[in-house]
Amino acid sequence: MGGVNNAIRDSVLFTTAESVINWSRSSALWPETFGIACCAIEMISAGCARYDLDRFGVVFRPSPRQSDVMIIAGTITRKFAPVVRRLYDQMPEPRWVIAMGTCAISGGVYNTYAVVQGAETFVPVDVHVPGCPPRPEALMHGFLLLQEKIKKSRALAGTPLDRVAVP
Repeated sequence: MGGVNNAIRDSVLFTTAESVINWSRSSALWPETFGIACCAIEMISAGCARYDLDRFGVVFRPSPRQSDVMIIAGTITRKFAPVVRRLYDQMPEPRWVIAMGTCAISGGVYNTYAVVQGAETFVPVDVHVPGCPPRPEALMHGFLLLQEKIKKSRALAGTPLDRVAVP
């Protein structure tokens, strides 16, 4: 036992605050429970016991004020797009968006005046999960891609600490 304590005491870890912040953000993603159409069923099943998104630190939250990830799962009509945008605006910074399914990415087979042809027209999308409907494994892969994106991002971007006055 003494050898283990000495090994830990003699070890030195070097890291930056930015990497620790990014690691903690990527390890605790809280998407809001929000589904629009048939892709929502696959999103719900990804959160259940068989696929268990909890092991990745993904815990669904009931309110946009408690969430940092929005999963747009399904067809977005022009009448519903302002509601989705309002929910996005209510989320605290930093926030991320996953467009799940062909309808959320490009409007799908619904090329009509009433359907928005892609969620990127009114919210910034970070990860696209293709499929009609995409399997829960695809959503899990989308979360892993989002975690990698968060780990590589600048942790303090957009905060007052990041803004430096130029003389």
